This record gives sequence, structure tokens and C-alpha cells, in this order.
Amino acid sequence: MRSRLLWFTVLPMLLASEMASAQYPVLDEVAGRVIQKYQGSSCEQLWEERAQKQGRPKPPREQQALQLLRDDPQMRAMFINRVAAPVANKMFECGMIP
Repeated sequence: MRSRLLWFTVLPMLLASEMASAQYPVLDEVAGRVIQKYQGSSCEQLWEERAQKQGRPKPPREQQALQLLRDDPQMRAMFINRVAAPVANKMFECGMIP
């Protein structure tokens, strides 16, 4: 009974994930890059990059991506759901968040 309940809970989530991938193919690529950047960087590298970026304007391509996420709440939610855990874990490990 328990496995059946789990299956009916997990299956819709997997299907929604696959639909999101089909609906926003670029989202998978960008999210993958963000995750790879955080997982592949040392804490020192992340701290240096953070210090360099403070006060600087974002590159045009990054501004466009952010605008897309602001304009499309569904895409934004999928992106955040995909990258939040890996990025937050790395930031926690590096002392970037409490």
C-alpha cells in the first residue's frame, strides 16, 4: 500500500519534470550550467567571483535571462526548483549563507 501511494505521488512529479524539459529546453541547459558551476567551483573561487561582481552591471545575456524568468512565473519556478538545492548546499558549505 505504501509503495502504491509513493508511486502515485512520484509519477506526476516525474511527468511534470519531463513536460517542463520539453516545454523549456533551454531551461535544462542553463540550470545544468548553474549547478555545474557551483559544484565544480571551490569556495575560494565563489568568494572571489562574488567580490568581483559586486557593483558591476550584469552582462546583456544574463539580463535577458533574468527578464525571461521575471516574465514567466512557471519557468522561474521550474528553474528555482531545479537549482535551489545544489546551489544552496554549496553556498552553505562555503559559509555564504548561514
